[in-house]
Amino acid sequence: MTVSTHVLDAALGAPAAGVLVSLAFSAPDGWEAIETGSTGADGRHRFEARTRPGVYRVVFGTGGYFAARGVAAFYPEVTITFTVTEGHYHVPLLLSPFAYSTYRGS
Repeated sequence: MTVSTHVLDAALGAPAAGVLVSLAFSAPDGWEAIETGSTGADGRHRFEARTRPGVYRVVFGTGGYFAARGVAAFYPEVTITFTVTEGHYHVPLLLSPFAYSTYRGS
């Protein structure tokens, strides 16, 4: 099983390149970091780690993304927590300085 993401900057109408993304697994003792990366020029990132069934979260470094562009923003980070059972999981993020939206992609 694998996880990928795609971040789109709704204010620009373009992919959000350079967003720091971290994947973690919910273990009995707390969150276990799995992998960290950043979105490419197309706003996408595919985590290389294989996942097993359980609860995961992706943390998006939205504050750093907007700060690098000199844009004031409300959310310093966005955390999306989801359950993995089988197959590939795509977690898109539609982002603006004062709002965001997500869904399970394909």
